[in-house]
Amino acid sequence: MTTTYTPEFLSLRKGIWAQEGGDRNAGDEVVIGYVDSGINALHPSFAYDPMHPFSSNLSHFEGATCETGPLFPPSSCNGKIVAANHVASVAAGNAGVPVVANGFFYGNASGMAPRARIAVYKAIFPSVGTLADVIAAIDQAVLDGVDILSLSVGPNEPPENNVTFLSMFDISVICTKSGSFCGNKGPASSSVVSFGPWSVGVAACTTDRRYPASLLGNGSLLNGAGLSAKDAVKTNETTLEYIEECQHPEVLGPNIVMGNIIICTFSAGFNNGTSTLDAIIGTSKALGLEGFILVANPNYGDYIAEPIPFDVSGILIPRVDDAKVILQYYEEQTKRDMKGTARVLCYGSCGRRKSCLFHREITCISRFSSRGPDIIDMHNNLADVLKPDILDMGSMDPHQCLRTYDQSMSTPHLAGIAALIKQYNPLWTPSMIASAISTTSSKYDNLGEHMMAEGFEASSLLPSTPFEYGAGLVSPNCAIDPGLVLSSEHEDFISFLCSLPNMDTDAIIAATGDQCNHPYAYPFSLNLPSVTISALRGSVSVWRTLMSVGNNTETYFASVQPPKGTKAYLYPTWFTISPQGTQDLEIQLSVIQPMSNFTFGEIVLTGNLNHIVRITLSVLAISV
Repeated sequence: MTTTYTPEFLSLRKGIWAQEGGDRNAGDEVVIGYVDSGINALHPSFAYDPMHPFSSNLSHFEGATCETGPLFPPSSCNGKIVAANHVASVAAGNAGVPVVANGFFYGNASGMAPRARIAVYKAIFPSVGTLADVIAAIDQAVLDGVDILSLSVGPNEPPENNVTFLSMFDISVICTKSGSFCGNKGPASSSVVSFGPWSVGVAACTTDRRYPASLLGNGSLLNGAGLSAKDAVKTNETTLEYIEECQHPEVLGPNIVMGNIIICTFSAGFNNGTSTLDAIIGTSKALGLEGFILVANPNYGDYIAEPIPFDVSGILIPRVDDAKVILQYYEEQTKRDMKGTARVLCYGSCGRRKSCLFHREITCISRFSSRGPDIIDMHNNLADVLKPDILDMGSMDPHQCLRTYDQSMSTPHLAGIAALIKQYNPLWTPSMIASAISTTSSKYDNLGEHMMAEGFEASSLLPSTPFEYGAGLVSPNCAIDPGLVLSSEHEDFISFLCSLPNMDTDAIIAATGDQCNHPYAYPFSLNLPSVTISALRGSVSVWRTLMSVGNNTETYFASVQPPKGTKAYLYPTWFTISPQGTQDLEIQLSVIQPMSNFTFGEIVLTGNLNHIVRITLSVLAISV
């Protein structure tokens, strides 16, 4: 349901979609590949429209095959799906797909690149998803010739072998999900688990739209009674948290709960991924409940909740403060006998709000979104690469643990945006697309305020840094025309890998066939649209090569805000560049005061034709 609004939130309809001929053409001639658990080919987001047939040239993708199966007949590859996911519709789902739940119309959903084609590579199965299967799927996608690869799976910790995903070099890969390359392990520092500069890691944030539900009990309204699960248990032979999460209908007394609203709590199981919202819905159906309420547990803090359609009545109460009001009301209104057994239950009802509300807070970085600084290996050595790269909207999946307003949804949002950029600039390489996305992003919300990030404490909001949002919130309409880009190709990534400390050169040779003939002096020499130095001692010069992708000659003026504890100089301070021309920029950084933590700054290149290019600086100043 998020995609009924995110195209508007990102101003796609009046921006990049309009420039590409509207939503009927946005993303045309681009193939987005997905490595995931499969796809529902019957979903209207993936339907073929005979009134608007595809006529685009996919000669670069003609070798792909469509493997059939019991649930995937040959007709599934229908032109929209060109090769045989729970996230595919976010990036490339058809435009104008009605979203109706419980008889209410929530709007028309659309992928970010609704005219893009879809190629699905099933690597995740109900019982297991292995690294070998994922790598094989990536290799096949590269061989087939997909333009963008959205990877929403990955390891739970940094791989021992730093060259595991070298097959991503020649493809734009957007990769995040729970416990993966950027992941859902925030807000802890260094919870990002992959440093690969050849992929784009996406952080997750909220939008300004809400569908608040109301709980009517004692005449008051709560944004977010009935019967607590602990009072409906059939047996006391299990733990209280096991009961209160409402995952197993067999432990609850059907004669007690039928026709009532049950109160469930967000406890340990939701945090470790063993409990799901889907299971609560299943419990409600199995026992004939009137509805359910999932309240935050004070022992675990607030949780993340986003509107999704239920086919039973339910309310999510993600704030501990609101949960306390409900639980207090329940205890006050419930009479118990001498043994503590509930005899008279309180009353309430689930009220649905079918109109959305908009808040001033727009781009709050989600608590679960993994943070930098990123690490190279299992020994927690810091990397000279900024992760996450970029910020985009997340969403919620009822089939996962509830804390999944997650990056598996921000990933396909960005994959779709990358497809739009590829359509607009078909000759651009993956690194050019990644650069355009990063250098045109914003670290401010639409009120001009610095973005905030959720912390560990319930309801806490803290000033954010590039280790929360990367370069900033993606701006698609600026990214198609960034003025300048910073490009890195295969040989540059080899030089980067060969410069890493403790890197096994034999592993690089085995994975790529390339020798370490030209290693960089420092890993931060890789031509990225950011500069990250994990241990700055004294002074160092960093070089970045800029290429003009504009249509006219332009003059740029360079300014720098140095990270705290450092001083910085740029050479040259201004330059004029012609279309397709290049310009080297020297960045001199010196420590003037050692710091205990990373500090941040930025370089801003302002063009006289209104292009603005931002390069993020993140430095840990060790010694003068």
